[in-house]
Amino acid sequence: MHRIHLTIFALLVAATPAVAQEAGEGTVGTIVVAHGGGPEWDAHVIDVAGQVETGGPVEVSFLMGPGAETARFQDVVAKLEAQGVSRIVVVPVLVSSHSGHYEQIRYLAGLTDTLDEMMLHHLHMSGIERPDTELPIQVARAIDDAPELARVLADRALALTEAPAEQALFLIGHGANSAEDHAEWMANLRPIAETVEQLGGFRDVKIGLVRDDADPPVRAEAVLAARELVELQHEITGRPVVVVPILISKGSVSREKFPADLEGLPIIYGGEPILPHPEMANWIESRVSESLATVTAEAR
Repeated sequence: MHRIHLTIFALLVAATPAVAQEAGEGTVGTIVVAHGGGPEWDAHVIDVAGQVETGGPVEVSFLMGPGAETARFQDVVAKLEAQGVSRIVVVPVLVSSHSGHYEQIRYLAGLTDTLDEMMLHHLHMSGIERPDTELPIQVARAIDDAPELARVLADRALALTEAPAEQALFLIGHGANSAEDHAEWMANLRPIAETVEQLGGFRDVKIGLVRDDADPPVRAEAVLAARELVELQHEITGRPVVVVPILISKGSVSREKFPADLEGLPIIYGGEPILPHPEMANWIESRVSESLATVTAEAR
């Protein structure tokens, strides 16, 4: 299918060595932290981290899966410390800052002493613990409402249709367990949906979060609500609804769960996640820049 390429290059000026020096002496190290999955899942994160240019070393760590044991957070911090960095910025490759995994990262960075028992258990299962370091560690925001996400989702959606103006787009995501976190996810993703609609020219764009880790009745209700939205979009357009997942990388959720959730509906589902996409390297650089700018402003 004909694809309209919508990638707009992000401003990278801030993510230069000069910015790192503004935030303090020495070099700033970056740790890209992701949920983790199998080798294919992890490979996409490793690949995007290799494209990032911040003026300092960039390393990768995972919270779960085989990569978590071979790239433990404390070991990656020690590696950067051995390279002589003066500060570390952690960039969580997560859809939302309102999640248990984001809290895991804040806990590892020493920004909170409280952590859900299950989240703490997951870290211990992989041998992950807080690093023994005096280096200042900052945790950047997750993807949240980043404009780069809208550009990625628009690209994914346009790859599935030649007539976006005649079709609706449904963005389906993992979502949070609690009602409060669910509201925060939606507050960030609604502007993303509006931007995707503008970029892609779709007749309508809606979002549905299936709250994948919630109790079965909660998840079942979320799936039912998502199905009803897709059915309404189909009724309005009379055309199959384009469906794009808001997921970091490919795994069982994108390949099995989401297709099963939407089974029997008139949809076009490609299943391509956020990674790999060049915009995500730009996003990581912008998050590092944003974090260092905060340090600089506080020091003034």
